[in-house]
Amino acid sequence: MKALKETFLPNYRYQDYIHWEGDWELIGGIAYAMSPAPTIEHQEINSKIVYQLMSKLKDCKNCKVLPKVDWKIDEETVVRPDTLVVCNLSGKKEYLDKTPELIFEVLSPSTKNKDRNLKSLLYATNGVKYYVLVEPAGKFAEVYKLENGKYYLEGEFKEQSYTFEIDTCKIEFSFKEIFEGI
Repeated sequence: MKALKETFLPNYRYQDYIHWEGDWELIGGIAYAMSPAPTIEHQEINSKIVYQLMSKLKDCKNCKVLPKVDWKIDEETVVRPDTLVVCNLSGKKEYLDKTPELIFEVLSPSTKNKDRNLKSLLYATNGVKYYVLVEPAGKFAEVYKLENGKYYLEGEFKEQSYTFEIDTCKIEFSFKEIFEGI
């Protein structure tokens, strides 16, 4: 596979990425278009995720909720999760360069395979403690927790809550709230 990449595929870097128009992610030097734009349902669910996380973390001095921010993992990898929580962030930068504790991805038909496979592996390799895949079509979410470098399914949630333990904070997250009215 490495020979294939070196021979036939372009290899982009962060300096290329910052000049592109539109929404892109860069994984291992390969460009991935993030189009078409997310549906209204996708955006509504993500907004509810952001609101709930911000409400739950309002008293936490260490953790921040960031929707749609570039996470620069290295010179060849920049991703933009739907929503993430990062703790103990220092300094002001144009992008995030610290591993998030928690990432939510709201699945879209065009990116579902990448989110389930490539990004799951990427996030596990980089130490993201919790990875949550939200499926709007079925109105459920899968919560994965990192243990020994691999993700293990904690459960599938529709109306239940799950407690995320990050840094010094505990987040009792209600999945029912993100699907209500959808």
